Amino acid sequence: MRFMSFVTSAHAGPPTAELIEAMNKLADREIKAGRMVDMGGLTPVAMGAQVRIADGKLSVIDGPFVEAKEVIGGYAIMEFRNKEEAVASAVEFMQLHKDFMPDWEGTCEVRAFAGP
Repeated sequence: MRFMSFVTSAHAGPPTAELIEAMNKLADREIKAGRMVDMGGLTPVAMGAQVRIADGKLSVIDGPFVEAKEVIGGYAIMEFRNKEEAVASAVEFMQLHKDFMPDWEGTCEVRAFAGP
């Protein structure tokens, strides 16, 4: 089954060099094992845009977005046998954050792709 994990946080700064190194080691392992399909970190919201429909009108809003309390910092697309394996992978990934950025707070959401 294919899963997407994405990390959200109110933390504004970039990850530490130590966390990046640990994440790269984990990614290398998962790529070699054939489980990682794609992954990446995202640029700050100030560099992004939103396309919205509200009150029947379509609009484009350049970042930063005032109402953003938490933002998506990165994602991973992985192949696992089941949800339990996907969640275990997310726990391992979040443990890296706890180990290398102890004051960081955030969430990793894990969701299966719909369909085959």
